Amino acid sequence: MGLLSHRVERSELKPGDHIYTWRAAYSYSHHGIYVGGSKVVHFTTKKEAGTGGLDSAVAISSLLSAGSPECPTFPDCGFQLPDSGVILTCLDCFLRDGALHGFEYGVPPAVFLAKLRGGTCTTAASDPADAVVHRAMYLLQNGFGSYDVFENNCEDFALYCKTGLLLPPEKGIGRSGQAASAVGVPLAALFSTPFRLMSAGPLGMAAVTAGMYCAGRYITDIGVRKDVVKVEVENLSAHLGWRRAKAEEEWVKKKQQPAKVSTRLLPLKRKRDSDLHLQSVK
Repeated sequence: MGLLSHRVERSELKPGDHIYTWRAAYSYSHHGIYVGGSKVVHFTTKKEAGTGGLDSAVAISSLLSAGSPECPTFPDCGFQLPDSGVILTCLDCFLRDGALHGFEYGVPPAVFLAKLRGGTCTTAASDPADAVVHRAMYLLQNGFGSYDVFENNCEDFALYCKTGLLLPPEKGIGRSGQAASAVGVPLAALFSTPFRLMSAGPLGMAAVTAGMYCAGRYITDIGVRKDVVKVEVENLSAHLGWRRAKAEEEWVKKKQQPAKVSTRLLPLKRKRDSDLHLQSVK
């Protein structure tokens, strides 16, 4: 158990394990569920027509990892339904020469807070392995909604498979500790600004920022949050559809709201019209 992540060996893997690998010099990680037989089910963007099974959004580098359609090891590597972002690949294609790490569940709060990076552990407990594999394989055939870096990403997928927990339909940061970390760093720096006078120089400021960052990660963890709900995988489509309908309804309401006209410019406009009138009289 390391402060950054938890390195594991392939021989230690068991079906139902939540695994991940770091990308781009530890700038982000990609997550999936190991289902046995050197196979991993994970979540990317939806497959576009004409891409031959390759993810068309590789250019934006948004936490993606897709298997090659010409995998020399497994002929079914890269299986992905056309309208789904859930994909089955072999372990080699998932790792893409990266190191293998295991996501930890049921960690004590002290261990969670000691981790230097989000997206490596949670205080929530994992469900039994057979339930985890069932969810992953069911979602491979039925999808997991639309991919979103902050609200519905690969870590969110793996966390749901392991726990069955989902957030309510309100927009915001998803279950992903990685997304919470990405948002938490600048927010911690912002909200720690008033404490600069209380901190003893740069080291004190760094300590305050780090403390607020860790606290922010902790309160957004699915093992701590009180607004998560348990959703059976067979009912997930209806739940995701409700969330989508709710988001679309809020978007329509926002579009229907009349645009606010700034009154600060009206006095200047009246003065300019008055000046033009006086010039015309002269």
